[in-house]
Amino acid sequence: MAIAPDILDRFKALAGPGGFAEDPETLAPYLIEWRERFRGRTPLLLRPRTKEDVAAILKLASETQTPIVPQGGNTGLVGGQIPDGEILVSLTRMRRILSVDPENNTMNLEAGVVLADAQAAAEAADRLFPLSLASEGSATIGGLLSTNAGGTNVVRYGNARDLVLGLSVVLADGRVLDLMRGLRKDNTGYDLKQLFLGAEGTLGLITEAVVKLFPRPRTVEVALVGLDDVASALALYHRVQEASGGAVSGFEVMPRIGLQFVLAHQAGTRAPFDPLPPWTALIEISSPARDPHLRGALESALADAIEAGGAVTAVLAESARDRAAFWALRDGLSEAQKYEGGSIKHDVSVPLSQIAPFIEEASRAVEAACPGIRVVAFGHLGDGNVHFNLSQPPGADRDVFLARWQEMNDIVHGIAHRRGGSISAEHGLGQMKRHEITRYKSATEMDVMRALKRTLDPHGILNPGKVV
Repeated sequence: MAIAPDILDRFKALAGPGGFAEDPETLAPYLIEWRERFRGRTPLLLRPRTKEDVAAILKLASETQTPIVPQGGNTGLVGGQIPDGEILVSLTRMRRILSVDPENNTMNLEAGVVLADAQAAAEAADRLFPLSLASEGSATIGGLLSTNAGGTNVVRYGNARDLVLGLSVVLADGRVLDLMRGLRKDNTGYDLKQLFLGAEGTLGLITEAVVKLFPRPRTVEVALVGLDDVASALALYHRVQEASGGAVSGFEVMPRIGLQFVLAHQAGTRAPFDPLPPWTALIEISSPARDPHLRGALESALADAIEAGGAVTAVLAESARDRAAFWALRDGLSEAQKYEGGSIKHDVSVPLSQIAPFIEEASRAVEAACPGIRVVAFGHLGDGNVHFNLSQPPGADRDVFLARWQEMNDIVHGIAHRRGGSISAEHGLGQMKRHEITRYKSATEMDVMRALKRTLDPHGILNPGKVV
């Protein structure tokens, strides 16, 4: 694909000084995905400041049928934000928090606002914006909404799409679809904003959003619990939910090998148990009230779980520093795997009742296919999302191992699908899973998705080669 020089000049003129870049050194960090699996190319980077700028860019793109790839903080893991010769549009200069309304429990903000900044703005208003994930220091609101990000608080607050009340979206022809209404009830036809949440920029470019805020937690209790197996983790989850009155805001499971990786490669981490049990659950419960009984409820639930068997030991955080240290173990899992050689990643979801049998069956299957492979299965047990990652056998050739990515996908995704699951829980499809999804979605589902794409992007200029 080659874009004519005169067309590129028109985009540069539209962007104005400081609004574009084309030198290789500036472009380089925009063209590689965090795991380095996808490397791209672009003749031009555009960096608009306002939704009007985005509208002008897409109007010209529609007129000239020039393909566009949008990008937020470049933290996506399926290559949805990486161009292959298209013009790249980065929204990271659109960083204004437009308003915070504590009485309505809403915040209006632009797509380029970094998640950590959105969280801080909510906290300054004595509110909580609950979307939270390891990349929150660089991930942007537009990208998170476009991929329907999940994170660690889904069990309490839902995915990104559950946190959105309104959007402003620029359509493929440059028109602005203004849906910026901070209403919790609006039963006036189709909920159009949902079309663009999780669409990865293939139907329109999100430029602004109205997101929900919540009362800020006044009481937070965090515990690490050693477990014999994953089935015991699920039983513990239900026990804690019942004892706390549904106050669980995070419930993560981590395998022994994953914690061993973190302890070996992440400075400042400390083993919570000696020896490490086969599995460890990280539990967070919280309340917007100053509730002195919440800790007692957690302690009682953990004591009952240990007495019943399955749970073998537990430790509760005594301070904010302890809570941060506990969460650092979980947040370090993905990074630590980099130091152990090649890692084949899977982001799947299954019904809660299927988590333990899925991990057991999939582990047996990949170990049979690749002796010595190291299964690092961890994730958000409370919402059924398992990051089923596979580290290469010690001493194996990294490239030879990574060449088996599709083979491992076929095994793991097939088992997840047979157990009623999804091959992408929170990372999206991007270019990595665009073709594979056709094996798991019905023909009717795919027809409807393609029909939406044709209707909203008839020239196929928005993030081509992604999702559908």
